[in-house]
Amino acid sequence: MPKLELLEEKEEVKFFEEDEDQEHGLESNVRRRSELEEISGIVVAGTDWTTATIVDQLVRENIQLNPRFQRRDAWNIIRKSRFIESIILGFPIPQIVLASNEKQRGKFIVLDGKQRLLTILQFYGKSETQNNRFALKGLEFRPDLNGCKHEDIKNNPNFKSELDALDNQTIRTTLIRNWHTENFLYKIFLRLNVESTPLSPQELRQALHPGDFINFLDDQSLKSEALRKIFKSKDSDFRMRDVELLLRYVAFHYFLSEYRGNLKAFLDMTCKELNKNWKKRESDIQDTVSQFEKAVQTNINIFGEKYISRLWLSSSNTYRSQFNRAILDVMVFYFSDEIIRQAAERNKAAVEDAFKKLCSSPNSEFRESVEGNTKNVRETHTRLSLWGRALLEVLDVEFNVPELVDNRIIFKGLR
Repeated sequence: MPKLELLEEKEEVKFFEEDEDQEHGLESNVRRRSELEEISGIVVAGTDWTTATIVDQLVRENIQLNPRFQRRDAWNIIRKSRFIESIILGFPIPQIVLASNEKQRGKFIVLDGKQRLLTILQFYGKSETQNNRFALKGLEFRPDLNGCKHEDIKNNPNFKSELDALDNQTIRTTLIRNWHTENFLYKIFLRLNVESTPLSPQELRQALHPGDFINFLDDQSLKSEALRKIFKSKDSDFRMRDVELLLRYVAFHYFLSEYRGNLKAFLDMTCKELNKNWKKRESDIQDTVSQFEKAVQTNINIFGEKYISRLWLSSSNTYRSQFNRAILDVMVFYFSDEIIRQAAERNKAAVEDAFKKLCSSPNSEFRESVEGNTKNVRETHTRLSLWGRALLEVLDVEFNVPELVDNRIIFKGLR
């Protein structure tokens, strides 16, 4: 029996989990009643589409597996192959969950099952991706099919029963209709992923808010050297956390004064606004995003690639192993400015010492602002203002620091 190749696992950077999907917060009784009313009106229907029907729906783009999503391929060939093997053998497989696209009749957004759908599309040779028309590999129960592509099975009369089993196998699909708010759909999305690999909400955001700006951001994330260094990988992040990091940077750059403590709503708003105004602001946005690359490189030059955006632990005289998005936010917020960036490069040791001092001071407000409830307005202002003032003390340049007035961040720009 041939030796099976082990499933490949990528070493990935550890993130300090302060994602928008951790926003729980206290909800009012009025809001809960409203949500319960919406739930009562939701229509959830199950359907047993065959594999062939699902392929047809994907090809006709009724199931909207965005081509940009297809570039975020998380499964290796063995995992894909064993999924196809499970369909042929009639093994139970997890259901696909779709939500009707309220803006396009007859179209569906994928809430759960993206990688399964992509695998089917690729095996049938209908996807314009690297793994399109992949050959089966590492099968456990049908090693005789190893090396076969879909067309090989289709053109071999000896495999007619296998082809029929593949085409006609029913795959349980749940359709969610008559939903009215994105927040409700978002909660379903999170609930579906509790027991699986946590997915970035950026996937759902890009399905709900497509447009030129988010397409540009997606393209930039794929070729960004800075993001490759942050994620310690030459490949794009299949969870789209790289796009989200860029989006956070852009959002705080343009709309900091409009931030109200709800990160999800803030990032959604950024997508809507910049999609709508893309033609007017395209050149400026492109320049702003190009500064992100330089800001991250300055961060690396000062702290080292291994310790980029890590919290300093004075007790152990080292940096924490987890990457911290909130720390990256404040670093690129200031280092995206050319004058500040150049001054920081001239005073690397002083800048690093200032950061260590912020993290190490007794009852450190800065440390609490990047480790606790990082998304509320006060903590967001705290880390931005404290780091800005620390830089002002060690750099020979002048710039503005955000102010907090009536629980609102007031910021008119660095200069």
